[in-house]
Amino acid sequence: MEITETANQYLTFTLDKEQYAVDVAKVREVLEVPDLTKIPRMPDYMIGVINIRGHVVPVIDLRTKFGMERIEHTVRTSIVVTEIASQGDLITIGCLADSVQEVVDITSDQIEDPPKIGTTVDTDFIAGVGKKDDRFIIILDVDRVFRDAELSAVAGSVQKKAGTEQPAGV
Repeated sequence: MEITETANQYLTFTLDKEQYAVDVAKVREVLEVPDLTKIPRMPDYMIGVINIRGHVVPVIDLRTKFGMERIEHTVRTSIVVTEIASQGDLITIGCLADSVQEVVDITSDQIEDPPKIGTTVDTDFIAGVGKKDDRFIIILDVDRVFRDAELSAVAGSVQKKAGTEQPAGV
């Protein structure tokens, strides 16, 4: 009897010419970049908030969060709206990506542990490195990209900004 590997689906996107991916189960939607409302005294990587159907959602620049150079937005720049688990709650956050590519199936035998050196991203954030069609895809663990203290600070600031609007997932 043949054993078949089950594939997980990942949404792929680019940051600084590298391909990244997140589990599609964590993705709520992908948006064009709308006008952002800036919030004072937030970390550099938090570029503002957006309104999604009456909910205030913080938007994070993944390039800045990962120590990459910030660039101007293009027509391909997108926001990947994700749900992140933090202290038993789900928090909705928009993650700015240079461009969103596609949804790919990657089986567990196509994923290796993250390298210990040589990446521009702290490997604690990386669930693994997928190999697909002769290319490498860095698979992010979105629940570990942000520490609970960072999420609490962002959620607190969003609640203050929200006023009568309902912050998403907080």
